[in-house]
Amino acid sequence: MNKAIFLDRDGVLNHEIYDYITRVEDFKILEYQIPPLKKLYDEGYLLIVITNQGGIALNRYTEQELGVMHQMLRNAFVSKSADIAAFYYCPHHPTVSGACKCRKPLSGMLLDAIDMFDIDPSLSVMIGDKPRDVDAANGAGVKGIEILPDEQIDYELVKQVLAGTEFKTLSAAIKKGV
Repeated sequence: MNKAIFLDRDGVLNHEIYDYITRVEDFKILEYQIPPLKKLYDEGYLLIVITNQGGIALNRYTEQELGVMHQMLRNAFVSKSADIAAFYYCPHHPTVSGACKCRKPLSGMLLDAIDMFDIDPSLSVMIGDKPRDVDAANGAGVKGIEILPDEQIDYELVKQVLAGTEFKTLSAAIKKGV
């Protein structure tokens, strides 16, 4: 079985702009996230993006524009000798599409990735900047870490969470001296 680092996108891998990033030129990659994630990648963790993209259902941007943004993100990782194994996104929005199984806080995207890549949830973690990211992770049997938007991922904290030490937020862990 494989192990994975599941990652929310907006606010974790790229700078979050209020509401939706609708234009490719507004997509700003948080380059400082790559080194800690590359360490985990080098340790055999698959890097998998799990992201709600309801702006597609709201016609604010297209799946093609989303694909360009994801390719930019993948290229940034590849240029640093890491790779993102897959991008899972929910194109639905409850006000337009109704309910779906994939939109976080539900766990559909994580469960699909776990099945597709034969991932052991107990050896994996999800990093996001909203409680719904942690809820989605927990619903799939994956440990969740909530960081502040644009907060740098702490490699040591991730390793501690993977080892069984759990904290609700990265900030809480830092306050506890982890």
